[in-house]
Amino acid sequence: MCAEKREPREPRGALPTQAGVVGGGRMGAGIAHALLLAGSAVTLVEQDAPAAAGARDRVTRAVAGSVERGLVADADAVLTRLTTATDPAELREAGLVIEAVPEDVDLKLVTLRAIEDAVAPGAVVASNTSSISLDTLAEALARPERFLGLHFFNPVPASRLVEVVIATATAPHLREQAVAWVEALGKTAVVVRNAPGFASSRLGVALGLEAIRMVEAGVASAADIDAAMTLGYGHPTGPLRLTDLVGLDVRLGIARYLERELGPRFSPPDLLVRLVEQGRLGRKTGRGFYDWSE
Repeated sequence: MCAEKREPREPRGALPTQAGVVGGGRMGAGIAHALLLAGSAVTLVEQDAPAAAGARDRVTRAVAGSVERGLVADADAVLTRLTTATDPAELREAGLVIEAVPEDVDLKLVTLRAIEDAVAPGAVVASNTSSISLDTLAEALARPERFLGLHFFNPVPASRLVEVVIATATAPHLREQAVAWVEALGKTAVVVRNAPGFASSRLGVALGLEAIRMVEAGVASAADIDAAMTLGYGHPTGPLRLTDLVGLDVRLGIARYLERELGPRFSPPDLLVRLVEQGRLGRKTGRGFYDWSE
């Protein structure tokens, strides 16, 4: 017998008592961590048992880091509110579910359909996509008015920003609700209309691609270009170091998507393509524009 889907009831502005995250990689685990620290119980869904165990380990390490920084007194008390699962049906009690799977349109469409099938009709479904059109993703849903973008930034615990993306069909009241949720997480919301790359990725990728072209042309080293932006313009991280942190493969995928949608100014440099082909993806592989092996 299937469990009845009960309608989530939460005070306006308060984070849902029960929340869900689908995809437990670096971003998904970070989002789950943020929700846990804000007081929600979180169900974190992954594709199989080993991936779910890895996701739990990532969240556990993040919570331990919060204890070390004095943000949390008792890690066990926080982690008792974390459940990992491999079946989206475990999301049935969630008032908010955030999809955080890799930037692949087909994968996101399948994932969003599975989430909507699992949750109550009044639950809000959000995507953490950094560039894919929300209107394209909304085509997967029977209730697109309950769908919007919540684009978190990497690393989630340290980042103070969440981009709230409003799709064409998003119910008007969800804008206010989403901003209140972001504030409850201790972060700042910027609200943007759905468009390729939104605001942050479109500008950030444009800067990163030009920095890569400068390295490719021998204008300056990666370190010197980054220093020019951190010391000269006050950026907290240079565009090439940030590319390493995000992942060169991720940046390449976004660039190709924006090139299709917005034209050749987002055409990826040959250097970026070659580095990805060589497996130099940044910090996660130990080498990108910088050496991360140590």
